[in-house]
Order: sequence, then C-alpha cells, then structure tokens
Amino acid sequence: MIVAIDGPAGAGKSTVARRLAERLGFRYLDTGAMYRALTWLALQRGYDLGESERLGQLAREYPVDFAAEQRVSIAGIDVTAAIRRTQIDRLVPVVARHRPVREVMRERQRELGDTGDVVIEGRDIGTVVVPGADVKVFLSADESERARRRVAERPGLAADALATDLRLRDEGDAAQMRAADDAEQIDTTTLSIDDVVARIEELVRAKQPA
Repeated sequence: MIVAIDGPAGAGKSTVARRLAERLGFRYLDTGAMYRALTWLALQRGYDLGESERLGQLAREYPVDFAAEQRVSIAGIDVTAAIRRTQIDRLVPVVARHRPVREVMRERQRELGDTGDVVIEGRDIGTVVVPGADVKVFLSADESERARRRVAERPGLAADALATDLRLRDEGDAAQMRAADDAEQIDTTTLSIDDVVARIEELVRAKQPA
C-alpha cells in the first residue's frame, strides 16, 4: 500500500508522515530530503545551480539512498545532518525547480515506492509521483501557523526571515501545490499531530483488507 501526503512547508507533512509510518509499520520516504541531498552534492562539487541539464545528470548518476533510522546518503556519503543546514534551506528550491531534476527524482521516488507499504510525503506526490496511491492526503494550515512552526523548527533564525522564506517557497512551489481530486484535505491549523495521524490512519485501515 502507498500513502501519499502532500502540502506546503509548515503544514506538518514530515512529522505526520514519519509518525504515521511508525504506527503502521510502513517505510517513510521524505522526498524533500532527496532534493536537499542533491543540492548538497552540487554545492560540494561546485556546480552552477542554474545548469538544469547538468544537475539532472548529477541526480541520475548519484541516486539518493535511505538507510535504517532515516539516514540519507548520496554518492556514498551520509548527509542526514548536512542537508538540514540553513544554506540548503535557501538553495534547495533553486535546484528543485529544474525539470530534468524533477524527472529524475520522480523516477527514483516511484522506484522506492514500488516495494509497497510506504508513506511518501512531499510536493505533487498524489498528483504526479504516485497518482495511483491507495490513500492520498493534502495537509494545509494558516500561513501564520505555518510560520510559527518553522520558527519552532529553526530557533536560531529570525522569525521575519523565516516568514519571508516561507512566502518565497510558497510562490516557488505554486505549480506543485495542488491537491489530487481524490485526496482527503485536512487543515492542521488547530489539530495536534496525533489527531492528524489518527485521521489518516483511519483512511488507511479502511483501505486495507479485512
């Protein structure tokens, strides 16, 4: 079974998807980490982040891998911590917008999802990556609440800078911020993580064989 969770930054995708996967005994696939890993590798190798085709080729040559306990690696290097740095936060949208990069990443995401029983979260998951997913969910939240959550995740950064970053990411992700027609839409603004997880778990259990 494949569970697809979409939504903008700060809507709670990562936390919800990770906890849901743990509760169901499914694998958890963070597609955003894949773009972050590629961004890190491109910077390490001195690539021009505007070179669309070259970045796409880099993505194809060095597929991102996920190991136990959600360790992320690329080119044989564990980049789990490195890809969460502020520099990567700022630059990953630049890399992710290139069509050749997205095409390679989508192929890899489908490959990783084909093994079954996985929760995949990110952008355009239910509409493009795995449109045939058994359960599709689109999470949203008020902009102010999403900004508050980002501040909580990055306590060392100024709130106004994070709010600006969030707005720019929303603008850059606009093409991917569309819920699938058959997705369950959940506004997480006033809900706890456990509430959201429980609602999605009900959807999954309803799809599973008796």
